[in-house]
Amino acid sequence: MPTQRKGYFTKDGTRVPSVTTVLSRFKECGGLMHWSWECGKNGIDYREARDKAADAGTIAHEMVDNWIHKREVAPEAPQDILEKATIAFGAFLEWARQTQLVVTHTEMPLVSEKYKFGGTFDAILVNNKRSMGDWKSSNSIYGEYLAQVAAYGILWEENYPDQPIDGGYHLLRFDKEYGDFHQHWWNELEAGKRFFLSLRAAYEDDKELKKRAK
Repeated sequence: MPTQRKGYFTKDGTRVPSVTTVLSRFKECGGLMHWSWECGKNGIDYREARDKAADAGTIAHEMVDNWIHKREVAPEAPQDILEKATIAFGAFLEWARQTQLVVTHTEMPLVSEKYKFGGTFDAILVNNKRSMGDWKSSNSIYGEYLAQVAAYGILWEENYPDQPIDGGYHLLRFDKEYGDFHQHWWNELEAGKRFFLSLRAAYEDDKELKKRAK
């Protein structure tokens, strides 16, 4: 199985894009532009607000990963960011308790030799059935998130064809401010797989067109 060395590579050493790189290339930016405008209208530096939000999500994700691996590591971050991350992590713990969560794999880098892309998913959850899981600390759930977790499903099933995902796809959103959590589950995401693979093909066409636009 190919390994990750500061990127994703196929068996012959060819570097391939990640799931998030492909999705980000065609990401709809209208919501982000409106958010930036709102920050400016309210006298807030959007870059500072963006970085704080990203840091809180990153710290919360780190807390989850440490819990899964039974690591006792105290994250370092400014107090306001740490407080938000702790609230999000508390929401995860409540969900884990209610669902009797079992995690068999996490933060595992995989590469598709067939479709030429790579990715590192958050977790495979097994509670009698195997499920793909992903954690988010965003304000909402977006269609691209479904495509992302579906793409991780493609990676898993190509690399582990004898261990199919038969328990569907979970996406858990942590609220950084109030500690709420919202669980989403889909039995199948075939449309998400098709959508991602269409973007993967468009990603290559886009690169070629940029080379020719001289």
